[in-house]
Amino acid sequence: MAAFSFRELIRRRIPHVAGVFLAAAWGVLEFSDWAMAQFGWDSGMLPIVVVGLIVLFPVTLLVAWRAASPPSPPIRPEKKPARRSIAVLPFANAGNDPAVEYLADGLTDEIIFALSRLEGMRVASRTSSFAFKGRSEDVRQIGRQLNVESVLEGSVQRSGDQLRVSTQLVSTADGYNLWSEQFDRTMADVFAIEDEIAHSVAGALRVILRRGERAALRQAPPTDIRAYEFFLRGRQFFHQARKKSLEYAREMYQRAIEIDPTYARAHAGIAEASGILRLYFPSSEEDLARADAASQRALELAPDLPEAHAARGFALFLMNRLDEAEREFRTALAIEPQLFEAQYFYARACFQQGRFEEAARLFREADQIREDYQASFFAAQSLEALGRKEEALAAYEHALAVATRRLDFNPDDPRAATMRAVSACRIGHADEGLHWAERALAIEPEDAGVRYNVACLYALEGETDRAFECLEEAVRAGFGNREWLANDPDIESLREDPRFGALMER
Repeated sequence: MAAFSFRELIRRRIPHVAGVFLAAAWGVLEFSDWAMAQFGWDSGMLPIVVVGLIVLFPVTLLVAWRAASPPSPPIRPEKKPARRSIAVLPFANAGNDPAVEYLADGLTDEIIFALSRLEGMRVASRTSSFAFKGRSEDVRQIGRQLNVESVLEGSVQRSGDQLRVSTQLVSTADGYNLWSEQFDRTMADVFAIEDEIAHSVAGALRVILRRGERAALRQAPPTDIRAYEFFLRGRQFFHQARKKSLEYAREMYQRAIEIDPTYARAHAGIAEASGILRLYFPSSEEDLARADAASQRALELAPDLPEAHAARGFALFLMNRLDEAEREFRTALAIEPQLFEAQYFYARACFQQGRFEEAARLFREADQIREDYQASFFAAQSLEALGRKEEALAAYEHALAVATRRLDFNPDDPRAATMRAVSACRIGHADEGLHWAERALAIEPEDAGVRYNVACLYALEGETDRAFECLEEAVRAGFGNREWLANDPDIESLREDPRFGALMER
């Protein structure tokens, strides 16, 4: 049951109902008084009418309270999958060799990324696809769950330098194969295999490739394939998004650079991993310096690489050089409009400047490229800051659903837990919100970002002292984004408190 609070009373329009009832009751009493005088009715009826109205008053409020409870989701007819839509399932490790696991996941990642860059192709997110890793389910059922018309499955087997990749594209309507291929090559041919799979899938789904898209699918391989292997290992750690895994990811990228110092994607990877460590686990200036240096080096090596421009923009954003950051994000998107990282961090830069209209649009576009609980949550926050309450409510419901899906398969993600908490609170589920806030703190008590997000929830629930306690802890842990504090609508209720001014001064 939803928490009984003044905010919940307002949300369910109980004061409005009470006002209407009292006005109607006054009208009934006036009519009764007139009728008794006009028709000579017994005046003893008036107390009966009054008692009846008094009894009906709480009953009416109770009915209004229950009627306004969040309704159960309606049963909707099953959606028809979008045309040219696909889910790329994690490639299986055919030989059960632990050393091949990173390669299988890496191939899956690269193919998802390549297909998502094609106009007219809708690709299920990595989070959704990897939820089926290690599971054996009918592709028709997967198609219904992910609302796609086709599924790409595959397996990877390696023996020394020899590589076998088997793939098949399956229709989710009837389970029949649309295309299949087996590649027996060497590791040096892995880039050609990825390109051929992406081109073949596009052809099978009748996606017409533009000239720029054909060029985008052709990757520039490093000079030594071992560098690519370390890059894939880094990507595997990077997706885990925990402090230690981000440090491991950076270490793997560094190993790739030691083998091939000209590998621009690995330099961009170091910049991004270092930047996220600085953003979420601020402990020293070293991470920021590494993000700055690595992003500059990536651009020097590959001035036309969109990931390099996005990494450079991210580093400049962290250094609060927002105009320069925006130029880099715009350049990245001009080269590759479907690059999630450029959309997402550009949106954060806009939000931090109070440009909420642009932030909302960019966060939504990022979430469409790749379903992401952070992008969907910040899109809702941007709409809230604009005062567009109904749109914000719908966006928070979407953010809650996305965060819930993330936690279903990644139950130890504290940031998803905090965004689930605040989203639940925003749509009136305060008890659920407080539960997930406590879960987030239990998972990662030292994370400054988690502390800050929990402070937002307490501020929304009117628990001012607990909100300031969490804010103080967040600042002690390294949170120091003054511009975000100044614009975040979740802590609006704290800004008139003298403690907030003192916090901002620090």
